[in-house]
Amino acid sequence: MTAMQRIALFALFAFSALGQAVAPFPMDWRAASPSPADVSFLLDAPAGKQGFIQSRDGHLALPDGARFRVWGVNFTGAATTPAREDAPRVAAHLARFGVNCVRFHFLDNPAPRGLIDASRNDTQAFDAAQLDRFDFFVAELRKRGIYTNINLNVGRTYKTGDGVKDPELLGFAKALTYFDSRLIELQREYARALLTHRNPYTNSEYRNEPAVLIVELVNENSIVESWFSGRLLGEARRFNPGTWTDIPKRYERDLTQLYNTWLGTRPGSGFVERLKPKEFASASRERFQLEASFYIDLERRYFREMGEFLRKDVGVKSLIAGTSDHNHGASGYPLLSSTSQLDIVDGHVYWQHPRYSTDPATGRQTGFEIPNSPMVNDPLHSSVVELSRSAVAGKPYTVSEVNHPFPAEYAAEGIPILAAYAALHDWDGIFWYTFEHKTPAEWRAVQPRFFEIRPDPVKMSEIASGALLFLRADVRAAATTVTRSYSMEQVRESIRMDRRERPYFTPGFPLWTPLAHSTRIQSFERDVVPQLAGSDATPIVSDTGELKWHHGGNTGVVTIDTPRSQALIGFVRARRPATRNLAAAVDNDFCAITLGSLDGKPVAAASRLLLTTGARVANTDMKWNEKRTSITDWGREPTVIEAVTGTITLTGLQRARRVSVRALDGGGRPLGSPVAARKTAAGWEIRIGKPATVWYGITIGR
Repeated sequence: MTAMQRIALFALFAFSALGQAVAPFPMDWRAASPSPADVSFLLDAPAGKQGFIQSRDGHLALPDGARFRVWGVNFTGAATTPAREDAPRVAAHLARFGVNCVRFHFLDNPAPRGLIDASRNDTQAFDAAQLDRFDFFVAELRKRGIYTNINLNVGRTYKTGDGVKDPELLGFAKALTYFDSRLIELQREYARALLTHRNPYTNSEYRNEPAVLIVELVNENSIVESWFSGRLLGEARRFNPGTWTDIPKRYERDLTQLYNTWLGTRPGSGFVERLKPKEFASASRERFQLEASFYIDLERRYFREMGEFLRKDVGVKSLIAGTSDHNHGASGYPLLSSTSQLDIVDGHVYWQHPRYSTDPATGRQTGFEIPNSPMVNDPLHSSVVELSRSAVAGKPYTVSEVNHPFPAEYAAEGIPILAAYAALHDWDGIFWYTFEHKTPAEWRAVQPRFFEIRPDPVKMSEIASGALLFLRADVRAAATTVTRSYSMEQVRESIRMDRRERPYFTPGFPLWTPLAHSTRIQSFERDVVPQLAGSDATPIVSDTGELKWHHGGNTGVVTIDTPRSQALIGFVRARRPATRNLAAAVDNDFCAITLGSLDGKPVAAASRLLLTTGARVANTDMKWNEKRTSITDWGREPTVIEAVTGTITLTGLQRARRVSVRALDGGGRPLGSPVAARKTAAGWEIRIGKPATVWYGITIGR
């Protein structure tokens, strides 16, 4: 038995015993040779050559008025500053997959995980070497047509030299960033220092750099959310608590004083305590509405004043976003009513984000659980429906974080489904979270944690096919946009609405709507909820007829059927769906198959096609718990795939005289001998699965 055969045998333990072939499939980010799967032609290099991307008629647009869409990824922490020798290869790798924007996340970490000088007793200076690596990487991305999204306040952890109260208790200081004067001052100083810094490799300050598409103020940070989540109680006790934490007592007293000043309470007239979440239900409507107004006003003033500071004082010319609507278990409308003052509205969502277990004493993660069930079986609670609640009429809408986190066994469904429905909704951009957390020197052919896309063969191949679909708008925008409006009284009252109304928190609004039409918030000045005819009967069909969501019987399938991009996603073996040019008879219980034209012509007339076939991904020797809801052993490298096996039939190919098919390896290069394709009465039949791969390049001769 060879070493590779032993790896494949061990990998079987990561999958259920269904008999599918499994094989190692490491992704090669260093590959520089020509590839049949290269979609870099979708990018227009260098980024920003026409000038700054604008907001025009509610969408992103180039200066000449042409529509611009974002197909992006996040780079997080240490990944934001690759070594000089790696940056050009990383940038070229992203371009080959059609990535046209990078969201730089956690830049405000201490070096070497971010830009902050870790040697000082404060967080008010940059590490020169880190900043140089960042500058060089931005320049390399720009050369290849890849824009930049700069996040400002994400995970900054303060030190005693910063002059803030109780720095060891703040964690990421969420909520406090909205009202504490010293923290606001530090945010402004940081923003000014970074955005006025001149990149020596582009000879441009970031505030004047047209390749900087977006500047984001804060990440997943809302004082309204902190209020209803019980994180404004002043009970912080643990040092260095991380992301989600209560505020320290001294800040709680400051906030309560600020509330009383806002109320106009005078000394001697009685001090009003703020409501705690357990008191929401019993509070009178007038009492609850009054305090909710206070927090919403705080958020609204923060975004307005920070936006004006960046635009007028710093001179930022890029588009500005506030933060994301990210908590779909509660109403997002208070936050959206504030963030929609700025240039871009944004959303985050994860299908079945891991639920972490932690040690109460230290706060350290000790494990995780996921439901590990397919989204195709639950359309009304899908990522599409959750994200769709946030779009606001007249504003570009982006999704700056989204993923089906590893080790979900149905993750192959995520990218093609969201790409298709984002196009239906006419959204402006998607950033997948995250390409990597580590520097390239540490990249291995293994899934290190939940969110990394780089080592995932299925997700990376679908990034390329999704770029074709989304950037070209292969799925037509919905024929109907359903709008709804809320009064501010409704917005405030939605905070204490029953969680069973999630994610829309709009009683009477049917959740099948976003799977058939586009939907947007028209205003926050009146109460208008549309009355809609229709149902969630299967399949739910988009009003363009190009998307169908079959559900029921635990065999959900989504089909995408457009002239240039087509897909079969879900329980394909059970339902045997087909599109105008694509049919499949596969052995796998669950898979995602996409087919896209590479030359811009309809599939029926194209000379080159990209076929992706994705199923499950695991690490070698990875082991599940008995319920398959958690991992007891993360395993080791290399990453392995469950190959999709069976027959693909291409139908309706006009005057096709020959069809040549090549399996591709992890670098997008031809793998093994040509795959057989034979003409039958039904069409061109292709046997897939040997050699094991996730994608194929197809050439059609006429």
